[in-house]
Amino acid sequence: MVLMTVDLVILTLHGSTFDVLLIERGIDPFKGSQALPGGFLNNAGEDLYDAALRELQEEADLDGAQLHIEQLGIYGAPGRDPRGRVVSVAYLAIAPGIPEPVAGTDASGAAWISVEQVLSGQVRLAFDHLQILTDAVERAREKLERTPLATAFCGATFTIAELQQVYEAVWGVDLDLRNFYRKVQRVPGFIESAGSDPRVRKGRPARMYRAGPAQALHPPLTRPQPATSPGVDQ
Repeated sequence: MVLMTVDLVILTLHGSTFDVLLIERGIDPFKGSQALPGGFLNNAGEDLYDAALRELQEEADLDGAQLHIEQLGIYGAPGRDPRGRVVSVAYLAIAPGIPEPVAGTDASGAAWISVEQVLSGQVRLAFDHLQILTDAVERAREKLERTPLATAFCGATFTIAELQQVYEAVWGVDLDLRNFYRKVQRVPGFIESAGSDPRVRKGRPARMYRAGPAQALHPPLTRPQPATSPGVDQ
């Protein structure tokens, strides 16, 4: 018999930290371990997406209906769950301003944890949730390459440096400001001028921008790759 579950990867930024929502499991298996929010379908008639919204509400007291949630993938390797043959449909949401979670039902804790801590092994996850998170982070990084998602994590107006901080946090790299500025400016409709920062009283006012009308970035903002030899342009 194959059982179905849903798992959710909820990603956000707190300042310059790229975070994922994790719950502390209150039941076996993996009681006391960190895991992604999720669980079994209530019944054969429950829609997978509805189950994802329900689990997010039950385990972290968050309203998923206010988030853009998309299907990430299906995970069904034998042995991924000690309770038997369990196939999970994973969902991904990437959004700013998500409120603090509150643990409930079979979760004894819920908190935002740095993605870097998890991917580096400092925080261990139950089941195959590390693989699911790894896939989700790669999806998020690709979205920043090909869509204007990064502007959603800035204010109504922002500086190029503030936009760059979003890319650095999600991509996990340091970027050269002048190169980043040049690449952003060559993408039609990505950002628009919003004048100068009126808060600056001394020195040269910072140039401000707002999100433009583009729904996709052409050309994309590609992530820098490790240099293969000295002098490679990043």
